[in-house]
Amino acid sequence: MNGKSLIEDGTIIVEAGKLAYVGERASSSSIGAKTEIDGQGKVAMPGLVNCHTHVAMALFRGLADDEPLDVWLGKTIWPLEKKLKPRDVCAGALLGCLEMIKSGTTCFGDMYFHEGMVATAVERSGLRAALAEGIFDVDNRLVGEVMFRRSVRFAQRFRGFAGGRITTMLGPHAAYSCSPRLLRRIAKKACELGLGIHIHLAESKEMFAKQQKRQGLSEVSLLDDLDFLNTSLVAAHCIDLSDDDLRVLAQRGVNVVYCPVGNMKLGSGVARMQDLVRLGVTVALGTDGPASNNCLDMFETMKVGALIQKTVNDDPSVMGAHEVLRMATLNGARALGIGASVGSLEVGKKADVILVDVRRPHLSPLHSLCAGLVYSAHGSDVDTVIVDGKMLMENGQVKTLDEEAVLERAEKTAHALTSR
Repeated sequence: MNGKSLIEDGTIIVEAGKLAYVGERASSSSIGAKTEIDGQGKVAMPGLVNCHTHVAMALFRGLADDEPLDVWLGKTIWPLEKKLKPRDVCAGALLGCLEMIKSGTTCFGDMYFHEGMVATAVERSGLRAALAEGIFDVDNRLVGEVMFRRSVRFAQRFRGFAGGRITTMLGPHAAYSCSPRLLRRIAKKACELGLGIHIHLAESKEMFAKQQKRQGLSEVSLLDDLDFLNTSLVAAHCIDLSDDDLRVLAQRGVNVVYCPVGNMKLGSGVARMQDLVRLGVTVALGTDGPASNNCLDMFETMKVGALIQKTVNDDPSVMGAHEVLRMATLNGARALGIGASVGSLEVGKKADVILVDVRRPHLSPLHSLCAGLVYSAHGSDVDTVIVDGKMLMENGQVKTLDEEAVLERAEKTAHALTSR
């Protein structure tokens, strides 16, 4: 499955970490490969791209569930984050990377603190990532200055890290947590350094209303006035936007990340993704952090994301299976600025490939492959994961990380953090 068509009996040849051949079956004698993988009964597809998460928040999984966003953040998450140490972030990031490997995600976009530890986890796991050190000032100019400089240093130091598998961005938390002055500086610096920006935008109806009352403008209008909106911006959530906001995002070429599971769990509202798609916006998918979502399974995100759009639009034809698969692969890669090298199975692109075992009761009979992958498959159906031509998991066994050691370290770290 190469994003444009389905090859029922095909071969993929990888050379020097890139796709050298994608097409009809070639005989083993003509391939001359050192290593062969039997894909019988499996579907080869591009690795999934999780465009918005906070992977180290795997340590917070299951804490403060069933609470509104402002309570969840203010009473539990932010107080815990103040206690985080770099080693904690590393433990959480390794756990998240392990989960993503086992569920078929090969690349992710992340924004958090101590992001150098996330880069270390990415290097060890073999995954690909676009990472951003978070920035906010919340009426504290000194804090904002420190975080801004730290984010810039991180972006410069880790750009191209892990054999080129890591790209970097600047990470302003949100328009409500960053002053206009700070946002201007971030936009200017990103332009100077040729970096993308990853931001939360219009996270809930309540925040939309608060922003309107405080500034007299929507978050989109505020950012547009600051010349912040462009094709290098990754905007997560985008809930309850006005018609004008939708048009502005489309005109500026902003990349929007749809995070349906986390949004639903926090009662934040339903994003108008079908409207954005109609306007030609590049819409990608994200799980959000494993504290608000509770898992990093992009197969779940694909299904839930499609179903809720069908429901709110009263139209089962919107956000079809093929379109959703594209959002989870090529659109995600494009949003992160790496669509020329990953996101589809095309000759010359990086060999980021997953094999999904479709010989499962819940995937049989398989009348439509796209429908099966979106509406029936689970992350646990992923059998093999390859990134940059390197095997990260084969036959369900992770090769780059010691699974038991990662789990044990994360458990100990989480317990220590919550009792600290």
